[in-house]
Amino acid sequence: MANVIRVLRTTIAATAPGGRLPSVRRLMATEHVSPMTVQRAMRSLAAEGLIEVQPGRGAFVAAPGPSAVGAPDLDWQSVALGPRQVGDEALPELLAVPRPESVPLSSGYLEAALQPVAALGSALARAARRPAAWERGPVEGRADLRAWFAGAAGGAFRAGDMVVCPGGQSALSTAFRALCGPGDTVLVEAPTYLGAIAAARNAGLDVVAVPADGDGVRTELLATAFERTGARLFYCQPLYANPHGAVLSTARRAEVLALAHRFSAFVLEDDWARDLVVEGTPPPPLASQDEHGHVAYLRSLTKSAAPGLRVAAIGARGAAGARLRAARALNDFFVSGPLQEAAVEFLSSPAWQRHRKDLRQQLRTRRDALLLALQRHLPQLRPTAVPEGGLHVWVRLPEGVDDGALTTAAAARGVIVYPGKPWYAVDPPAAHLRLTFGAAAPEVLDEGVRRLATALADLRSR
Repeated sequence: MANVIRVLRTTIAATAPGGRLPSVRRLMATEHVSPMTVQRAMRSLAAEGLIEVQPGRGAFVAAPGPSAVGAPDLDWQSVALGPRQVGDEALPELLAVPRPESVPLSSGYLEAALQPVAALGSALARAARRPAAWERGPVEGRADLRAWFAGAAGGAFRAGDMVVCPGGQSALSTAFRALCGPGDTVLVEAPTYLGAIAAARNAGLDVVAVPADGDGVRTELLATAFERTGARLFYCQPLYANPHGAVLSTARRAEVLALAHRFSAFVLEDDWARDLVVEGTPPPPLASQDEHGHVAYLRSLTKSAAPGLRVAAIGARGAAGARLRAARALNDFFVSGPLQEAAVEFLSSPAWQRHRKDLRQQLRTRRDALLLALQRHLPQLRPTAVPEGGLHVWVRLPEGVDDGALTTAAAARGVIVYPGKPWYAVDPPAAHLRLTFGAAAPEVLDEGVRRLATALADLRSR
């Protein structure tokens, strides 16, 4: 982003007020960056009052204010703030809202048409009318909501073991700070959820990647990593791992728990896709097989219901659970009462089960549509596996194709994809893309892959 800002500042200095600045597409092409990076740079300069962004028209040099004596010098901030954390732009770029005309193949959330908005809205409206919902509640969250999350973990926990959090990302941050200290090592799969990598690094942890395959983390390498690093925490997604969709095999589930016991370590189980089953019967949570309190369990409603339902929970037994609950209190005291009440009402109503049943059918249709579109328009992009759940298809790019360059070329063609590199805490063995099938209708997915094929052709013709 710094290069884009520098280019724009130079252009602003040479352009009269009201003059048009280079377009997003032009800056993407000249600076080899994503549209989200350009948009963030423009928002930064707009906040300084240097440019004016007019939707549908472009960006223009702003007229100086009545008391302006020149552009403010903010370069001192770079010295004061110090170096940026490696990869700290990846998560904001992933979360950037795409333009309405773009085809979203990168979102980690359900399309609005798949969200149970009517049921959630009704539940929230009723909750908001109850005066008690606006009072200060328990720091750890409502007892009935914690009981639901405890039951969702397969009977491994009691309600008192759980603490409610404002979304899964907040729960991750809490876990990394509560279960580790700055300078400690955390083991993660390679590839894995980039938000977990970012949260761990933000907590001052050293992130060490352990390769995974179609059966989940390679446990022989996990054993080596535990022994070599002395790590006391392993973060994993045993069910439909994001981004590659693997399910931890039965044999490896037992091996992961045995390794945790052997090395006196914790396993942070991120059960993010429990309600996003496409086909088959998923195995129970890893926590349900844990006898000695090694597994801390995280579950969120945001992915399976709606982005605005920022309700999740994390739990552990013993002293680890107490640390998690204490860490949550330090962050933000408690989660919104009306939101918790609405979540409880929705989860205990027939609407929740109807939503899960319908979602399974809809996601299968969309997954199959994305796979068919790849077969039709981009047979050279090979899915590493057909996911049985989750929201994503992980595809390997042909040799010599750079995932970042293809992402930029695709954005210029009006399709938003996300490169594979940020999902690795180390250098990736090959170039990949994560393609999402839950954020667009089947016919839109086909159009998106067609545009992606055109972008790949553009890239190869250069």
